[in-house]
Amino acid sequence: MKELSRAQDDIRSWENMDGEFSELALLEEMLREYDDPELQSELENRAAVLHKALDHQQLFLLLNEEYDRNNAILTIHAGSGGLDSQDWAGMLLRMYLRWAERENFKARAIDIQSDDEAGIKSATLEINGSFAHGYLKAEKGVHRLVRISPFDSAKRRHTSFASVSVYPELPDDLDLDIRPEDLKIDTFRSSGAGGQHVNRTDSAVRITHLPTGIITSCQNERSQHMNKDVAMKVLRSKLYEKAVQEREKELAAVVGDKKESSWGSQIRSYVLDDRRVKDTRTGYETSNTEAVLNGDIKAFVKAYLLSQ
Repeated sequence: MKELSRAQDDIRSWENMDGEFSELALLEEMLREYDDPELQSELENRAAVLHKALDHQQLFLLLNEEYDRNNAILTIHAGSGGLDSQDWAGMLLRMYLRWAERENFKARAIDIQSDDEAGIKSATLEINGSFAHGYLKAEKGVHRLVRISPFDSAKRRHTSFASVSVYPELPDDLDLDIRPEDLKIDTFRSSGAGGQHVNRTDSAVRITHLPTGIITSCQNERSQHMNKDVAMKVLRSKLYEKAVQEREKELAAVVGDKKESSWGSQIRSYVLDDRRVKDTRTGYETSNTEAVLNGDIKAFVKAYLLSQ
């Protein structure tokens, strides 16, 4: 029923755009006969709206992998480099929150490990909305920042790194073999926002999957039970992604593909003093660094999807 509903929505979208295109064609014919500024303005405005809708639909056509339509779980980890890297990780967190707001997605923090001096050590976000994972999969990899460090009294140029991982939120009925004896579950006192339970009860939960060493945690829900459920959801997504990566490595070994996987490799450079953001995979770049850091990354996502 979900697949049927999605197909019907897709058909309605194309039918609406087809109908709008026909009406615009009629307006254009009328303008050939009558020089009407109001009609000209209406044509231009409606054409701009249609162009935006077509651009949006084009991205949908590129999002055809199994879990592209799903919600996404996004994690950010500061690289080596101390305060600069932690500050950079915090800037990326803000960028993705702004992006979610621009795209009308709902974003909520599952776990944020802040630093007392600057930025964050790590963060995990849940991004809810249709195609959230399909869009954000373009962001996984290492993001490199070059700028005059605000933490350097000599005002020298510093290079900072932060890694971004993206996982699909999996359906509940997906069969993943997670044995209870393979899990180590710890509880601890929450340190962030969360109401009366923060710093009073051990409501935060950390789950370690012993065979793989994968660790997930959640501290922002209202109860230990809810935090455990969310941490398990993140663990399932990470285990699924790990299994996918292992299958891809096995296939590459069989077919003789020696190309390095893009997972974990540098994907984008943000050079602030030169006002340049460049994606190393697609070559797409822009000089509007401020807009990018405020969440305007759609052009980078589209360029990546078109290159696949």
